[in-house]
Amino acid sequence: MGLIATEHNEAELVHTTLQAIRRGYEVFVTYASESEPETIDLARLLDARIVEPDYPGANPDSLLSTLATTARRNGCPGLIYQFDVSTPIDYGRSERELADRSSYTIEAETSHAREATPEIVVGIPAYNEAESIASVVEGATNYADLVVVVDDGSRDDTAARAREAGATVIEHEYNGGYGSALKSLFQEAARRDAEHLVILDADDQHTPTDVPKLVATQGETDAEIVIGSRFVKGAHTDAPLYRRFGLFVVNALTNFSIGAFMPSERITDTQSGFRAYNARAIKSLANDDEIGDRMHASTDILYHAHQRGYTISETGITVRYDVENASSESPLSHGYSLVNNISTTVQNAHPMLSLGLPGTGSILVAVSVAYWFVTDFLATGSPSFLLATFTVMFGFGGFFACVAAIILHALRVHERG
Repeated sequence: MGLIATEHNEAELVHTTLQAIRRGYEVFVTYASESEPETIDLARLLDARIVEPDYPGANPDSLLSTLATTARRNGCPGLIYQFDVSTPIDYGRSERELADRSSYTIEAETSHAREATPEIVVGIPAYNEAESIASVVEGATNYADLVVVVDDGSRDDTAARAREAGATVIEHEYNGGYGSALKSLFQEAARRDAEHLVILDADDQHTPTDVPKLVATQGETDAEIVIGSRFVKGAHTDAPLYRRFGLFVVNALTNFSIGAFMPSERITDTQSGFRAYNARAIKSLANDDEIGDRMHASTDILYHAHQRGYTISETGITVRYDVENASSESPLSHGYSLVNNISTTVQNAHPMLSLGLPGTGSILVAVSVAYWFVTDFLATGSPSFLLATFTVMFGFGGFFACVAAIILHALRVHERG
């Protein structure tokens, strides 16, 4: 593979070099400027062979001749060259073209169509993850047609390092939260008509080698969403005990809120961010304004799927907790946010059950206490302030809960209509 480095194609050249080396190519890089551009240093680090031009400012024909001569000297059977490294290479077509022609060199066949409609997109929400983002992107590149990083208002070099590693980067001006980054990923994948969108964490907790596992499970089950679970057969995790307990509580509440009461219906890891979405789920989630911006977006997505009758499957994954900054939010605040979100959702989704039933019970208690109050008054001749207080409190509380339940139920019926 022959490439030309310039001052302005650093990220694209790094990406193309990595892709070619991983496919077993020898990569030769030259340049036309009078002095070596900084991109050459990166190419050296990637084990590309640097070819000195015959003279400063050499034209493309001269550079190609120099690259071909060097490739022959190194025993290469042919040279595929690309001067504009901004477009992805279709390696299969390029190799077939080289085999069919008699010439030693051919220009690389590009894959514009593949870029527009990638089969697998790996999406990575990132916030101040400069230390780990490059290794995550490089690992994901082996299993994806396109890696997209959403830099959610980071204050470090997350965006620059992601680009250097070969990712397409979407930058948010301000930190909008995990859910906000997910929305951008859904919209980008929908725009490109991706068949699968796999979400990875940027902190290196997830193993990119599990990406094909999720995609394969999606193909086998035809599920709209596949969750990488820490708690099913084949999973490996060193999650601390307190996290396991917290996840047990949140999983139970989430399953209850979506009506998953049977063991076969339950989701074992409702908070796993490692998920694969098919084209149908991608498009519907890209257009759903009700997905929250913060960490509880993972739960909102499950409600979205439940409301539309989507199938959700799970497969075991490996999750590490020995990485630095494994979470940007404390377990307590995260847990409180999740429980609060679940509570609100249950009230809106099942008002007669969550508000009407307790309200009716409260009214029955008020009636019982009122009877007690009257009986005690007739027996003693003096009213009990405590019983009167309980009667009023339970009576009004139950009444307003029932009214709220009826109103919310009417709104849901109207929305369905």
